[in-house]
Amino acid sequence: MKHIPRKRFGQHFLTDTGILDAIVRAIDPRPDEILVEIGPGMGAMTDPVVERCERLTVIELDRDLAARLRRRPELNVVESDVLKVDFRALAESLGAAPGSGRRLRVIGNLPYNISSPILFHLQDAVDLIEDQHFMLQKEVVDRMAAAPGSKDYGRLSVMLQWRQEVESLIDVPPECFDPPPRVDSAVVRVVPKAVAPALDAALLGELVTVAFSQRRKVLRNTLGRWLEGREGVPDFDLQRRAEEVPVADYIALAAALSPRH
Repeated sequence: MKHIPRKRFGQHFLTDTGILDAIVRAIDPRPDEILVEIGPGMGAMTDPVVERCERLTVIELDRDLAARLRRRPELNVVESDVLKVDFRALAESLGAAPGSGRRLRVIGNLPYNISSPILFHLQDAVDLIEDQHFMLQKEVVDRMAAAPGSKDYGRLSVMLQWRQEVESLIDVPPECFDPPPRVDSAVVRVVPKAVAPALDAALLGELVTVAFSQRRKVLRNTLGRWLEGREGVPDFDLQRRAEEVPVADYIALAAALSPRH
């Protein structure tokens, strides 16, 4: 029985074999690696990936699709909303515990309506993740990978790039999917940095949110007021707009303000 894509789950199934081949080559899955796929759907990406890595954990919310996937012995199926999955616990259950020398490789065609929450959710386990390869709305990928000074550079750019390297790999037009989404898509690679800066991540998030709250104003009018009365504020040019400030400058400011600094 043919599965009908469910709009409430944001289901758009990739059908273009050329694009699929390019994605799998970019991922380069290998035996003995711990791979986790988010939203396997009808298995378009699952099939060529598990063919190479031999064993794959998949996270699927749709119970009908999860039931189909369970029939395959090479798949470990987690039937759940991905935002409710404890990736630290999952990593350890799969042999990627801290100090083990093994880490997760996470892949997937993410539901576009919750792609940013998924990216932030995964940051809680970033030290147990080798890399991530995702299909996302192109607009989101552009924001993830944006450099300072561009119109796409914003809170998402900073909050991902402070701990990870982000690279846009492949542009994917709507006609490559069934049903076609109303937006262009892209494949992105996210690789955690070997050493994460020592700072309070929640404080950085608050700082960056304030900075980008009024993009057209210089930071004196937004971040400057937020900094008033705080101790340990280093020299920081508040005559810039938020989009002109490099990630490293935001990190340095947050590190100076963090209690453990």
